[in-house]
Amino acid sequence: MNVSRSDQAAPAAAPVVAQQPEVAGAAATAEAAPSGAASSLRARLGPVGLVLAGGISVQFGGAVAVSVMPRAGALGIVTLRLAFAALVLLAVCRPKLRGHSRADWGTVVAFGVAMAGMNGLFYQSVARIPMGPAVTLEVLGPLALSVIASRRAVNLIWAGLALGGVFLLGGGGGLSGLDPVGVAYALGAGAMWATYIVFSARTGRRFPQADGLALAMVVAAVLFLPLGIVESGSKLVEPGTLALGAVVAVMSSVLPYTLELLALRRLPAHTFAILMSLEPAIASIAGFLVLSQALTVAEALAISLVIAASMGAVRTQVGRGKARTARDSA
Repeated sequence: MNVSRSDQAAPAAAPVVAQQPEVAGAAATAEAAPSGAASSLRARLGPVGLVLAGGISVQFGGAVAVSVMPRAGALGIVTLRLAFAALVLLAVCRPKLRGHSRADWGTVVAFGVAMAGMNGLFYQSVARIPMGPAVTLEVLGPLALSVIASRRAVNLIWAGLALGGVFLLGGGGGLSGLDPVGVAYALGAGAMWATYIVFSARTGRRFPQADGLALAMVVAAVLFLPLGIVESGSKLVEPGTLALGAVVAVMSSVLPYTLELLALRRLPAHTFAILMSLEPAIASIAGFLVLSQALTVAEALAISLVIAASMGAVRTQVGRGKARTARDSA
């Protein structure tokens, strides 16, 4: 899973830049400059590394989940992932249950429903089509949200690039080269991802720290538990399956959420969004290395086009926001 995903932190601050102290003498200043530049570079690259590490963890966790599906089924592995993640987040965050309004609880429940839908639909998709194309189609949800929110004509270019990528995914024949049910699940996951982003932001404004995320994860786990039991039954409690489910939960939820929350404290939100756009490429690598899912040249180009469209849409929205800020301050 995917791009997204954790956005529970407060608005991201600008990257931390090391301040070089004043030094007496030109020679001392010259010697200190490389050290200050190196510290500044590390401060900028550190959060980027955290986001990339989170993306790698998510996608390789997804690849591990696909390999476990013959044992527990798609619904079963989603159940284990959400249940283990909920337990860990509850233990770490210890969210307060009192003092919240009905609107607060409605928001966190909607967030949990979106999270459950996003995970469930995505795992149904990767059970039928390769991970690279599945994540690429899923990314179309946040991309559409960004294009609609920006409302600028230039976004027609990014929409066109994305549609070109979708066309190539099917070998130049639309999506006919992929399992249509898997495609439908991936597109549904993308729609739920866009919904997830909206309610993630609303939950973050209503609940402190990651409390809302922990509570939403519990909602998602409770919703999926009956589905997992119906599909997998006693297989869910087999020691080997439980262990692999815990691994998937840590790799796909706990670890990336933690890394992203740490990164967002020092990384601008638009930079974070651009880095998240790389996840289809990471998913393709994970699918190849773990599941031996090779891409054709057309599929690789398709994924590149969708990544470019996502990055362009983010940059357009950032430019619009800066222009509005400049007008307001004038």
